[in-house]
Parts: sequence; C-alpha cells; structure tokens
Amino acid sequence: MKLALIAVVGSLMLGATSQAAEKPVKVFILAGQSNMVGHGKAEEGANPAFFIAPKGGKKIPREIPGGEGSLRFLVNHQPQKYGPNGTEPLVGANGKWLVDHNVKVYSYCDGTTKKGDLIIGYGANNGAWIGPEYGFGWVVDRAIKGKVLLIKVSTGGTSLKVDWRPPSAVAQRGGVVGPRYTQMVEIVKKVVTNMGEEFPDCNGMKYEIAGFGWHQGFNDNCNAGFGDEYEKNLVDLIQDVRKEFGKPDLPFAIATTSMFPPKSPRNPIELAQLAVADLRKYPKFKGNVATVDARPFWRDEKISPSNFGYHWNHNGESHYLIGEAMGQAMVKLLEQKKGDRHP
Repeated sequence: MKLALIAVVGSLMLGATSQAAEKPVKVFILAGQSNMVGHGKAEEGANPAFFIAPKGGKKIPREIPGGEGSLRFLVNHQPQKYGPNGTEPLVGANGKWLVDHNVKVYSYCDGTTKKGDLIIGYGANNGAWIGPEYGFGWVVDRAIKGKVLLIKVSTGGTSLKVDWRPPSAVAQRGGVVGPRYTQMVEIVKKVVTNMGEEFPDCNGMKYEIAGFGWHQGFNDNCNAGFGDEYEKNLVDLIQDVRKEFGKPDLPFAIATTSMFPPKSPRNPIELAQLAVADLRKYPKFKGNVATVDARPFWRDEKISPSNFGYHWNHNGESHYLIGEAMGQAMVKLLEQKKGDRHP
C-alpha cells in the first residue's frame, strides 16, 4: 500500500516537473533611446549640503552614497516594500542587491552587449546604472510562474521618425526603414533562435514573445516637425512589430516621455503616446496597448544625482518606478488577454 502511494506521488511529481519544463519562456522586448538604455543611479544620490552650503569656501560634493534620488535611498526609506522583509524586496538581509535568477536579460545598449540574470547594471556607465528593465523584470517575474527573458535593444539620441521608423510609416508617408528598427528585429530573432546557447538554463525550452515595452521620444520632441508624425509612427510601430513576430495582439506597454516638472504643459510626444491608448481613437488596441503616464516619477534636481533633465536627472528612483509601472501595465494586459481567452 505504501509502495503504491509512493508510486502515485512520484508520478504526480514527475507530471508537475514535466509541465514546468514544457512551459515556454516568456520573452519581453524592451526598446527605445537613452532612457531605455538606463541612466538611473543605484548607489549615488543628491547631497542636501550641496544646495544649502554658502558660496565659496570648502567644496561640497553634489553626490553621496545613498543620497536622495538613488535606488539605495528608495530602498532605505521604503523598507516595508523594498527592504529585505518587504513585500517586493530588492535587497537581502546583508544589504546587497538581490539577483533574480528566474529572469534572463539580453541587453544591447549603445553598441554594448551584456547578458545574464536580472541584476543592477544593465544600464549605462559600464554596468553601474539601471534602466526600466530592472523594475519591469521584478514585477513581471512575480506575476508569471516560469522563466522570463528580457531582450533590451536601445540606443541613445535616436528618433522614431528616422532611426526607429517602421515599414508601414515608410509605405504610407515615405522615408526609409529605420536602422534601429531593423536592428531590433534582427537581434530579437537571433536571440530567441539561439536561446539555449545564449542562456544554457533555457536550453531545450520553447519560447513565446509575450510583450513589448517602449520608452522613447526625447529626440522627436527636440526636432521641429517630428512630433506631428509621432502618433502615426507609433501606431505603425505597434502594428509592424506584431506582424514581424506573428502576434496580432501582442501587448504593448508604453511609458511617456515626461522628463519635466508635473505642471509643465504636455509636449506633442507625450500627447501622442497617451493618444494611442485612447480606445475611442483606437478601439482595436483595447486590452492590448497601455500607456503609463510617467509624470509622477519626475524628481527635481535637488533630490536627484544631477540636473540632466533629459535623463530624469539620473534619478534611480525615477528609472525604477518607470520600469515598475510598465511591468504592472504589462501584467494587467496579460491578465486581460488570458481572461478573454477563458471567459
């Protein structure tokens, strides 16, 4: 009797293991320009003394370890959420940043390729900074039971009108297909085709292109006339990416280009990014396109590592929260998609 019971339990465990092995790796593509590359500082933040010290005399450093606007500051001041015993921990009991072994990252940023588990360091500055991938990856992993692969393709100083210009925009409004668009498609297809070689942990596993995250727009906003076409180009990008990967309703999560104080007037790029998620204008995007308003994530230079506004003042908190919000939007789209399939 005991032997029979052990055999049944063993059979059930084998079945569960087999099902887990058969579950495809969920692949999310992240693309955009420098703020997708990632300019959020993990350890260095604003030094309050820098802004109140009298002029002249001893030089006061602008940045200090754990200063305001660093990811470390966010963790230290919201331990109930991000601390070792928090609901969504980012550090262990020893204070070191956690590594998410369940999320693999293939990152092509400004000509540099890096791959491995999800950690601090897939942003700019030789791996010291973060981009939206960090918050996005943690959120998606906690919602999806199975392996996740983030493929990030990003290059600073690029526009949707020229560098990322999709084929449908060319067919309808002229120009040439953007080299960054072509490169993104090629990199994604290469990585998923050779997933087992790139990530031995995923060897023999199937994959599913599960979603796309977009954070870009500064260069279009800086060039006269580029904003007039941005909404149409973004719609074309969404539809063309879906065609490229054979996913007609591939979920898209977009974060607005909002590196400005909250009370500033909306710029044409922000308005276009918000418009594509307006179901009155684009009913076909219902349940598969979401735009995150990043305005609430702006932090003034006095509570940030720098005054480089176009890089969110290098604020690690801003970069993390943008990725977190994109991840949350993506999870909602995936849940809605699943609900539509199984009423």
